[in-house]
Amino acid sequence: MKAVFAGSFDPFTIGHLDLVQRISKQFEKVYISILYNPGKDSALFTISEREELIRDATAGMKNIEVTHFNGLLVDHAKYLGVGCIIRGIRTGADVEYERMLETVNNKLDSNIETLYILAKPEYSYISSSLVRQLMELNIDIDDLVPNSKHEIFLERK
Repeated sequence: MKAVFAGSFDPFTIGHLDLVQRISKQFEKVYISILYNPGKDSALFTISEREELIRDATAGMKNIEVTHFNGLLVDHAKYLGVGCIIRGIRTGADVEYERMLETVNNKLDSNIETLYILAKPEYSYISSSLVRQLMELNIDIDDLVPNSKHEIFLERK
């Protein structure tokens, strides 16, 4: 079975990487799909930069493919031919929001399941927005992103 793990990944964190490592063992193919939202100007990294960072972080994982999309995730999942959407859960607040999205996705296509994966406790506080805020304050992010020494990060410091 194939699955899609989607998000903004601005940037891709060690929490994201941990989820990918765990789900890659359960699925023959995992698409990491970056949501492109042209109406959202707050992105720190371009789609191309995010793709490069994710490919770098997942190098050696043979069943991972990095893609991007705009529009509805359920439409993207159908396009990819996947039967499962993977969603990470960090906190209780995430559950309520993700449940709402799952309900809408299920109304749009009841053949695509949503699978929730709980973040490990040591990663539950890490979010892309936290990493961006720390970067703005010039605070070290080495333990929050898998490839903080990548030239894309170094250019932003």
